[in-house]
Amino acid sequence: AGTKETAFVAAVAAAGLVHSVTRSCSAGNVTECSCDVTLRHGGSASEGWHWGGCSDDIHYGMSFSRKFLDVPLKNATGKSGLVAMDLHNKEAGRQAVAKLMSVDCRCHGVSGSCAVKTCWKTMSSFEKIGRFLKEKYENSIQISDRLKKKLRRKEKSQRKIPIGKEDLLYVNKSPNYCVEDQKLGIPGTQGRECNRTSQGPEGCNLLCCGRGYNTHVVRHVERCECKFVWCCYVRCRRCETMTDVHTCK
Repeated sequence: AGTKETAFVAAVAAAGLVHSVTRSCSAGNVTECSCDVTLRHGGSASEGWHWGGCSDDIHYGMSFSRKFLDVPLKNATGKSGLVAMDLHNKEAGRQAVAKLMSVDCRCHGVSGSCAVKTCWKTMSSFEKIGRFLKEKYENSIQISDRLKKKLRRKEKSQRKIPIGKEDLLYVNKSPNYCVEDQKLGIPGTQGRECNRTSQGPEGCNLLCCGRGYNTHVVRHVERCECKFVWCCYVRCRRCETMTDVHTCK
């Protein structure tokens, strides 16, 4: 617990709840909420645009996420450093959704001109939010497990640098996920299938943690080139393919 990975999972879970609930609100699937009514009748006439359409109302989504995920932790006896860290990381996930809100507009005018624009606020795709949080995960900050008045960095020389509300925090360094550890529930990567040509996370170089990989040939047989014969059956050929499969040592 308290690692970079648990921080990322907490942030993604909170952000996902905001995103999902808000989308349901905008779609009219939830009776307690709808579009963002605070923007109605606003805009800038001098710049030729006004608010319209259905703006995503993330205020309800944010509130719902806090009540659902944070209240049980806040009601727990004793506010440890891990609990305070978890609450911070969940809020960081919500802030990512809010930060990445964008404004979409539609033009109105003669012959496709943009004399007047109707604009509305919309959330980014969850893929974009996930990429933002992944970047925060890669630059996450280690904090002291001794909670005083507020969360603070573990490195004493950096304690004057403020912790941002969008930063992800962790207490404990991550275990070695390459090697099996049954006590921690880590399966390791031995025997995992990998992609020999990829440089990404599924590539043999990274996934096998430098241990190398084994290659074996897999024979695959299937029906192919099937044709309907009048009348009335299907005739197929039997195709056989041989493929190389790579697994981590």
